[in-house]
Amino acid sequence: MIILGYVAAVLIGVVLGVIGGGGSILTVPILVYLMGVTPEIATGYSLLIVGATAAYGAVRYFKEGLVDVKASLLFAVPSIFTVYLTRAYLMPAIPDTLTIHTLKIDKNLGIMVLFATLMLASAAMMLKKAYSKTESSPASIEKTSENIGLIAVGGAVVGVITGTLGAGGGFLIIPALVLFLDMSMKKAVGASLFIIALNSLLGFAGDLQRGAQLAVPLLPLMLLATFIGMAISTKIAGKLDGATLQKFFAFFILVIAVFILSKELL
Repeated sequence: MIILGYVAAVLIGVVLGVIGGGGSILTVPILVYLMGVTPEIATGYSLLIVGATAAYGAVRYFKEGLVDVKASLLFAVPSIFTVYLTRAYLMPAIPDTLTIHTLKIDKNLGIMVLFATLMLASAAMMLKKAYSKTESSPASIEKTSENIGLIAVGGAVVGVITGTLGAGGGFLIIPALVLFLDMSMKKAVGASLFIIALNSLLGFAGDLQRGAQLAVPLLPLMLLATFIGMAISTKIAGKLDGATLQKFFAFFILVIAVFILSKELL
């Protein structure tokens, strides 16, 4: 199972590089189900793995002029603050067992179920957008200004989710950029990688602050595998058009969400 985990880590890099998200959607389940890491610790390791890999990919997209820095920072700044605060203070404060009246919820189970539920909502929004007759247009200054408050709030919310679930947030960031800014899918991928890198690495800094232990050789080998996958993605991404990427992304996270829910609840 360990070897299969490292092979799957290559897929993390490929998916992250091609669609600008979904890396964390794969990383947490791989760490939990194949590498034997508990969900809470896996969320922290996921931040490091996905953040470092996204940073590598963001540099490539930036060189190709596919990163809208203004829109990215508008989304990223509030997200950075909330993801750091979430990892450093909120997560340690959540008890291992949550009690709501007579209902008791295990913290690790809650993380995975919430993870899958948000993925389902994100997939539904993306599929509705992908199959609508209105074509997406590149994000404009006017569109960005019009939705500045909504984008900033969305960034803050994604930051909390990123910090709680260990997800880079691409499965939420990309729908936000496409739906709120009418950003083209390929530019949304570049912006998403940039935002994910900032969010994830700063979120992991919150883990380090509270004394997180680094697993060796697990983390170095996972990073190596995802970097290989990111390099492979450079040969694939340029051959796919934006509409195809959008539909693939939506169906991809839909399948993973169903798998997680069936694994945890059945």
